[in-house]
Amino acid sequence: MSALQSLPISDVNRREVKRFVKFAIVGVAGMATHLTLANIFNFGLHFPDALANAIGFITAVFQNYLLNYSWTFRDKQSSRTKSRWVQAGQFGLVSLVGLAINALVREIVSFIFHPIWLAVIPDPVIAEIVNYNFSIIAAIGVVLFWNFGANRLWTFRNRA
Repeated sequence: MSALQSLPISDVNRREVKRFVKFAIVGVAGMATHLTLANIFNFGLHFPDALANAIGFITAVFQNYLLNYSWTFRDKQSSRTKSRWVQAGQFGLVSLVGLAINALVREIVSFIFHPIWLAVIPDPVIAEIVNYNFSIIAAIGVVLFWNFGANRLWTFRNRA
């Protein structure tokens, strides 16, 4: 018996919990892509923070769409009522809003935590790297819930 089957929830809610877990796993893969590219472009190639973050975010969006389409929401594909291109467009729009939320949260978290990291970490370069990555991870955590909700209710929803 799986851990989900032992939960005192309905089968429909159990399926949604499982779907959310899959979405989160895809998100972790996307976060790895996002952070890797953001760091390469920011610290390796000296792109501005926001641009490096956006490049990592957008690349992760494409990766996440493909994984969510083929794994997380695969059960929705057999009865889909809209084309894959419509879904891709909707996923893109949801992700653009997600990028705006990500950028805002990242800036706020970076502003708040930057002096803390500088006080705790003696090397200012390492403090900057920690602050940048911490702020991206915090923003990804916030955007996870927007992306799941909007994609579940709009992008991958089938009309009866």
